[in-house]
Amino acid sequence: MAATLAIIFGLSTLVFAVLLSLAGTFDLLTLGVLVVVMNIAQWLLAPYIVDALYRVKPMAETDNPTLHQTVKNLAIKSGIKTPKLMLSKIPLPNAFAYGSPLTGNRVAVTEGLLKNLNDGEVEAVIGHELGHLKHRDVQTMMVVSFLPALFYYIGFSLMWSGNTQSNNKNNGGNNALFGIVFMAFSWVLNFFILYLSRIREYYADRHSVRVVDNGAQKLSLGLARIVHTTQRTSRTKQEQKNLNAFKALFIADPDKAAQDSATLATLEVSGQSLLDEILAKKPTFADKLVEALSTHPNIVKRLQVLRELDAGKA
Repeated sequence: MAATLAIIFGLSTLVFAVLLSLAGTFDLLTLGVLVVVMNIAQWLLAPYIVDALYRVKPMAETDNPTLHQTVKNLAIKSGIKTPKLMLSKIPLPNAFAYGSPLTGNRVAVTEGLLKNLNDGEVEAVIGHELGHLKHRDVQTMMVVSFLPALFYYIGFSLMWSGNTQSNNKNNGGNNALFGIVFMAFSWVLNFFILYLSRIREYYADRHSVRVVDNGAQKLSLGLARIVHTTQRTSRTKQEQKNLNAFKALFIADPDKAAQDSATLATLEVSGQSLLDEILAKKPTFADKLVEALSTHPNIVKRLQVLRELDAGKA
């Protein structure tokens, strides 16, 4: 979530910064105000963008009364207001929770999820998404993602002013140096935010285990099936671009499906043997490096934690 939002907010801020600089009215205070306003505006309007990108429509209760009842029951167990159930008309199996004060909370499931997972696995996925709403992860990640965008473009503005202060080389050089420091710090912050995003996924998994009967087993099988099916599902370049826009919302990262599927490549598609063989593997150094740059945990580590939760060890 953090990387995607930082890019969206950062590029938007960059456009305003360039325009204001060309107009001769650019300063740090103006930049700070614009970053805050843009972040809030995009948070409020993001659900409408998500709906358009992922072809999301409200799911009528008559279309799937069982799933609606599942969401209501799990919302009661979670101690939250029942979110609006949405259907995303994309073939990839996935689900996501989102919303804003303008739209209220929503949980969306994809057509691919309903097609490839059984009812118990879908229930566990819903439990995970309700965990995000329970923990206010959408709001939390929005707030923390604001920080690197702000620091990055403060640094950008200082470098810009350093390059344009031809009459005072010392001040110009100092501004450029401070600009580099601010920009570097923004990238450091991003690593912490990515880590926070992965931690939120573990918390949401734990919530699903708590509110769903046999939740650890159901969610483990569901996640494995999501990864396996995603890897086999073809995508156009435009579909891939759309998926990348808000992929951190998903229960599993579509871009990591190839790597995660390599872990599953020699495994059975269903049954306990699937989990046993996954859990017998150990993440390599390359796996850990990729995870450090990802919004989602490594699939093996994630399933190991679920097994510990199932055994009452975590």
